[in-house]
Amino acid sequence: MTNSIISNSIRFILLILFQVLLLNNINFLGYINPYLYVLFLILYPFNTPQSLFILVSFFLGLTIDTFEDSGGINAAACVIIAYIRPAILRFSFGVSYDYQTVKLSNTPFGTRLGYIMVIVFIHHLVLFSLEMFDFSHIFLILKKTFFSGIFTILLILISLTLFKPKKR
Repeated sequence: MTNSIISNSIRFILLILFQVLLLNNINFLGYINPYLYVLFLILYPFNTPQSLFILVSFFLGLTIDTFEDSGGINAAACVIIAYIRPAILRFSFGVSYDYQTVKLSNTPFGTRLGYIMVIVFIHHLVLFSLEMFDFSHIFLILKKTFFSGIFTILLILISLTLFKPKKR
């Protein structure tokens, strides 16, 4: 239990620092910006209480908003992801999630990729919709969601490959 708390705390801090110090300075072609901090929401333990996960997600988004001066849009996107994550897990992993036997590193690549894609694209759609807050820019919202989502998914897959847990 304490090992999980320590590893999640370190992951929380490192992802925020990496996002704020490096990734927020990347803005390729005006609409591609990676949001690797979503990896924390993806890897957060599945068997923790939902209310705690929503609270931690809020603080993750609020911390990013504080550094970006973005008015709470990251916090809103993180809270929405935290709230709907059980439904996404049930959709992605089915019965395995219901019986709490899912371990992300042991799932087939296609299932893992589907789970990551759903989380990232919903997060980005909420984030960019709140950033623009105008449906007359729907094509720009979708374009930013798609291209930033693809770039974020690639970074997440690279991170998961580089920092793969050791087999026991």
